[in-house]
Amino acid sequence: MTKQQEASEDAVMTRIGQAVILLHAGDREEARNRLGEIWSEIGEEGDSLHRCTLAHYMADAQDDPADELAWDLRALTAAAAADRPDDGPGTGPPQDGRPVRWEPHPAMRVFYPSLHLSLAADYMKLQRPEAARVHLARARAATGALADDGYGNGVRVAIARLERRLAAEPGSGPGPGPAAGPGPRPAPRPGHGPGPKPFPEQSP
Repeated sequence: MTKQQEASEDAVMTRIGQAVILLHAGDREEARNRLGEIWSEIGEEGDSLHRCTLAHYMADAQDDPADELAWDLRALTAAAAADRPDDGPGTGPPQDGRPVRWEPHPAMRVFYPSLHLSLAADYMKLQRPEAARVHLARARAATGALADDGYGNGVRVAIARLERRLAAEPGSGPGPGPAAGPGPRPAPRPGHGPGPKPFPEQSP
């Protein structure tokens, strides 16, 4: 990668960070407009990290829960794109003829708990508890990638909180923890409840 390319990528993340500052300050419309402009520039085939980060925050700028879900799905799609062998340095295929087993891209692996947790919360908003359970289970399964720090522990707490909420849903079987009444959305993004910040390396 050339220095010019690196500077260009840094500029994109800086612009995303500036839009996120506006979002956290309460100017959702301007944040939405700026993120939309960046999205139109990088496109559906742009850098996976840029698309994942932008879509994850763009979801928070939406007023319609269905739109929020759509952007969170885009974030997950972008993260999955980084797992492809042609999209950056992944685990790479063995060179000795053994079967290839692709794993999540190292730079994205830590994001999956937050991404699936956000989707689970979206489906709860849309009164689709079964879909929420699917993504919550995936969030829980991905927590092994989280460090034992403030961010990782915060994601785990948010997952447990939503597990309790789902366990309290009518018709639910025994849950993974004691039932609790509805509480704040346990999304891991700032501005949507007490969950931890996602993607701390990219946050302004």
